[in-house]
Parts: sequence; structure tokens; C-alpha cells
Amino acid sequence: MSCNLAHEDSLRARGLHFIAGIDEAGRGPLAGPVVAAAVILPAGFTHDVLNDSKQLTERRRERIYEELTARAEIRIAFAIVEPEEIDRINILRATHEAMRRSARQLTPDHVLIDGLPVRDFPFPQTALVGGDALSFSIAAASIIAKVTRDRIMLELDSRHPAYGFAKHKGYGTPQHLAALRQHGPCPIHRRSFLPVQQATLGL
Repeated sequence: MSCNLAHEDSLRARGLHFIAGIDEAGRGPLAGPVVAAAVILPAGFTHDVLNDSKQLTERRRERIYEELTARAEIRIAFAIVEPEEIDRINILRATHEAMRRSARQLTPDHVLIDGLPVRDFPFPQTALVGGDALSFSIAAASIIAKVTRDRIMLELDSRHPAYGFAKHKGYGTPQHLAALRQHGPCPIHRRSFLPVQQATLGL
């Protein structure tokens, strides 16, 4: 099944107007924030290549990001949860909190969430496993979240150049783990993550 507005159109047919797609970026990395985005697309929106951000090249993601953010009729919000909060409440709760914060900025009638349902969500929700390849709204949110987070990691690389964040964006690559063992964690590392603890101890 290709990405489209079928889920959004079905909800609009029930009298709901503002349907937000929600997705996140950065659950898996060992460093940096988790970012969630919410996007409300206009009825009739279409796009030739918009899809799950993980299926697109970095250059194409950047281009689509610029297209989406340049259109006034597209409503966009994002939220960032920093490593300190991730360590305090755990990554799943931090991801869900970022999703709630992004949605609250748009106050939608209904949300389409990539993945499983989110507890205590402030708006009615429909969870779609693999939703970033099914729903244009979720796919757009995945682009906004991914590009926003990548840009944050590029900026953080300039502050902490020893770890190679510009290249791996905080994921646990061999290069990153080797830098962790050599230098120890920096302020943006998620200390609750086992690979960070093991690398710090030289395991």
C-alpha cells in the first residue's frame, strides 16, 4: 500500500477537520534528544515521493522538509526531550511525552500516531503500525522530526567533536562506541542506556 490520505479522509468524512500525523526520531541513539513532530496537512494534499523518512536519502529529506515548512497551509509543530529527561523517565515515556507536547501545539481533532497507542494522550488517537509508509501526515511528521533532530546533532557535533555525532547522529556505531571508551560520556549522552554504561566502564 502506498502513502496517501485515506486515513485522514476517512476521519474528515466523520466530521473531523484537523487531523495530525505524529512521529518521532531518536529513540535508539545513545546521545542527543528524542524529537517528535505533529503535522496537519490540507485536504487534497499529494506528493510524489513523501514516505517514511528512513526510506529516503538525507538530501531528499532536506528537500521535502523545506517544501513542507514553506507552505503556510501546512501546520507543523515539534517537541524535544533532552537526554536528562530521557534518563529520568526512560526513553519510551520520553518519546510519548514529546508526542504529547507536539500535538498540544496544534490542538487537533484527532491524531494518527506511528506505531502503538500512546497512553494518556490529550487527543483522540488512531495508532498505525508502519504508519509512516501509509499516511502522508505521519510521513510528513517523520520528515520534520528526523531533519530537526539531525540538525540538532550537527550543531552538537561542533560542541563535542570527539564523538563523530555529525556522521552517526548519536547511534551506537563502532566509531561512536570507540570514542565513548576513549573519552567517556559527554553531557548529551544518555547515561541510562546500557552501551553508554558499558563503554564508560570499559566493558
